[in-house]
Amino acid sequence: MIGVFDSGFGGLTILKSFLEKLPQYDYVFLGDNARAPYGGRSFETVYQYTLQAVKKLFSFGCPLVILACNTASAKALRTIQQNDLENINPQNRVLGIIRPTAEVIGNYTKTQKIGILGTAGTVNSGSYILEIQKLYPEIKVFQQACPMLVPLVENGETNNPAADYFVEKYTSQLLKQCPEIDAIILGCTHYPLLIKTFKKILGEKITLIPQNEIVAESLKDYLSRHKEMDFRLTKKSTVRFLTTDDSKVFDERAAFFLGKNVKSETIEIF
Repeated sequence: MIGVFDSGFGGLTILKSFLEKLPQYDYVFLGDNARAPYGGRSFETVYQYTLQAVKKLFSFGCPLVILACNTASAKALRTIQQNDLENINPQNRVLGIIRPTAEVIGNYTKTQKIGILGTAGTVNSGSYILEIQKLYPEIKVFQQACPMLVPLVENGETNNPAADYFVEKYTSQLLKQCPEIDAIILGCTHYPLLIKTFKKILGEKITLIPQNEIVAESLKDYLSRHKEMDFRLTKKSTVRFLTTDDSKVFDERAAFFLGKNVKSETIEIF
C-alpha cells in the first residue's frame, strides 16, 4: 500500500488527488490528530513525531510513504531519508511534497517573483526557498506565515467572514513585501479548501498554485520511473483511514475534506 501521512486533515486533499489520478493503488492514510497541529512545533519534535508515523506505516505494509504535510516535509523528510531509512528498511522510500512543487514553479511566473503562504513551521524552515533556489536561482521568493488559516479550515469555517479577513490580511502582508509577485504557492495542504476565498481577494492577476494536483502528477511520474517500487504496490483500489485521536471526529471532518463519508480506526503510534 501507499502510506499517506499528515499531522491533521490537510493531507486528505493530497490523498483525494491520488485517488483521482492513481485510483488503482491501495492507500493507508494516517493522521496524527492527537498531536496536531505541527506548525508551531520544534524541528526535533516534528522529526520524532514524523519518524514514529513513518515506522507505523511501514509496519502496516507500506513500502512507500508520502509526507502529505508541508511542515513534516520541511522539518523531518531530509533527516529520515539520509539518517533513518538505511537502518529501518533501505528498500523503502519516503517522499515529501515541497520538492515536487518547487520543480514546476518556473512554469507559473513571468516576473520571477513568487510568494509562499504556509504555516509558521514551513515558513521558518526556509525549505521552499532552498529548493526553489536550487532549481531556479533567478526566482526571488517571499514568504508569509498564516497561523489562523488551518484552525479555520479544520473547524469547517471556510465560508466564515473570518476566513475572508485572514486571507486578505496574510495576502496583503505578502504583497507588501513585493508587489510584483505574480504566483503564490499555497504551501499548506489545508489551503485548497480556501481557494475560492483566495481567488475572490486576489483576482486573476496572481496565479494560485495548490499542491494536490502537482504532487499527484509527481507521484505518477515517480512510479512510472521506478518500476521496482510500482511492482511492490498492491492495486485493489482500497483506502484505509487511521487516526491517533477520536475516530468519530476524524470521520466527520474527513468527509468535509474528501466530499464523501469515511470510516477510520484509532491507533497509537507513540
